[in-house]
Formats: sequence, C-alpha cells, structure tokens
Amino acid sequence: MQRRRFYAPPENIAGRVIKLDRDESHHLSRVLRLDEGSEVFVLDGAGKEYACRVARIAGTAVELEITEELTVETESPLKLILAQALAKSEKFDLIVQKAAELGIHQIIPLAADHADMKLDHGRASERQARWRRISLEALKQCGRTRLVEIGMPVDVDSLLESNATGNVFVAFTERGGLALNKAMANIVLPTEVTLMIGPEGGWSERELTLFDQHRVVCATLGPRVLRTETAAIAAVALAQNILGDLSRPRS
Repeated sequence: MQRRRFYAPPENIAGRVIKLDRDESHHLSRVLRLDEGSEVFVLDGAGKEYACRVARIAGTAVELEITEELTVETESPLKLILAQALAKSEKFDLIVQKAAELGIHQIIPLAADHADMKLDHGRASERQARWRRISLEALKQCGRTRLVEIGMPVDVDSLLESNATGNVFVAFTERGGLALNKAMANIVLPTEVTLMIGPEGGWSERELTLFDQHRVVCATLGPRVLRTETAAIAAVALAQNILGDLSRPRS
C-alpha cells in the first residue's frame, strides 16, 4: 500500500508532536477522511521522515504523534541543479514535477534571450509559489525528504557570473557538443553540476558567446530536436544515471 505522506517543516515539530498546517490538515481530515489512530508518514523537507499516528483532529487542526524516525536514502549523492529557460505554464509545471521526482537539488528559472515568455516581478513571485507547491507534491509522491530549492528567474549573465566556486555548467545545444557521458566524464563528486536547458527558440548568439567566455561545457541530447520539457527530463535522468543514484538498486 502506498504511504500516505504529509509535509511539516522542522518548526512544526516539537518533541514527539507534529502540528500540520491548514492545507495538510484539510487534506488529511477532509479529503482522505482519516481518523484518529490512523498511520501516516511525515517529511520535514530537511532530510527526515517520520512514521506517525494521528493523535488529534479538531476542526482544521491536526496533531500527529511520532512513533518512529525512519532511515531513508532517497536523496541523490549528486548535487544537480537545473537552470531551465522559462516556458509556457503547463510545460514548466511538468518540468518542475518530473525534475523533483528525479532528484534535482535546485531549479533556477532562466530568463533566456529567446524564452517563450517574460515575467514581471509580481507574476514571477506567483509562479514561484506555484512551482514550490508542485515540487512539494512531487516530493510526497516519490518519498524524497528534502525540498527542492526554486528561485526567482535570472538571466544567463547573472547565472554564470554567480559561479565563484568552480562548479560545472553544462549547456545543451542543438548543434555540436559532447555526449553527456563524455561531458561529465571528469567530474568528481561532490562537485555541483548545473544543467542549462534553453528555450525552443534556441540560445542566442550572445548567450553562446557567454558560454565560451565562462568555459561552459556544451553537450548534446542526440540527433533529434527535442521540446524543452523533453530535453529537461532527459538531461536530468541521464545525469542521475551517470553520476547520481538512478542506476542504484532500490532498497
């Protein structure tokens, strides 16, 4: 039977008592209609999972009692970041969901020159909140224990200039570039890897020049032209298979 997982940040956990927020309480009591005494599981978003018993349901407030702190290994040893060009709402939502399921550490929305859409600060904040909700639901579904970091949109210049620690950037281009296994061949963990996925209009000449200036590794996903959401999911899966845990047997 699939585990019924809920989310509670560490500040909602005191001793052996967990207080669910309004949304999670509503889902437990009104949507799933669980009763006091039911067994559930809680992720704290900071690396821990707990087996719990529903201790009290009072209107929209639910309290849980921790029965066991579990040892889980669902986080990848590869600190993988996805810098994804902004795309139409349903496409970006899908990318966030699947990247979270595949173990991405952080998602950076990228305001690429040829991006399908532009967001002002207000709309970007609304989308960021939506993306965080989608990633949280994905975490609960797949059993991950750490929240995915999702920032506000940045341009390519800002992204590359922020790299002061020598981490590896891999940009996927339509022509040229190495196969991903060759592009990642010399990476030694715990190096941080940022995968850069462009818009369906492709990278601009200006951005390609920036890649040269910042020694970005250019890679390819094969001979076919992929939609941006397909490219993102494929790139994350391949990187996790090469250096992460996608090929590790499930315990």
